Amino acid sequence: MRILGIDPGTGIVGFGVIDTLPSGGYNLVDAGVIRTPVNQPLPEVLETIFDELTEVIKMSKPDQISVEKLFFSQNVTTAISVSHARGVILLVAKQAGLEIGEYTPQQIKQALTGYGKAKKDQVQDMVQMILKLKTPIKQDDCADAIAAAICHAMSVGNFNVASSL
Repeated sequence: MRILGIDPGTGIVGFGVIDTLPSGGYNLVDAGVIRTPVNQPLPEVLETIFDELTEVIKMSKPDQISVEKLFFSQNVTTAISVSHARGVILLVAKQAGLEIGEYTPQQIKQALTGYGKAKKDQVQDMVQMILKLKTPIKQDDCADAIAAAICHAMSVGNFNVASSL
């Protein structure tokens, strides 16, 4: 199964594509970020996310998508704009016919590290270990997206961290 993980945002949307392996492990297919210009009006930001994510889906051909849920933010303006971005991401996924999984940051951290309040570097270390990468994923948004994809694979496919290490 091929899973596209998404870490939503307005300035940066992280994405990571993994394949689940018959052995219970995972293979990283593609990863990166969608960047939008600073100070661009929100409708244009959303259009950029729509267009570029549509292209990522066309190129990577995932079977399912995993999107990180919005966590409570003290900055209401940021939370609202990220919610708009999540809406566009969910629309793109739905139009592509993808099954959608949604997970809170705590659920993703719990799945990967066993601790729902793990720090970003702990999640990055687990992504590197689970995927057997020589170097860690440096971009936080990208690592978080890959983590969301791994979390979804564990949830729907009964894959686990131990079998992939």
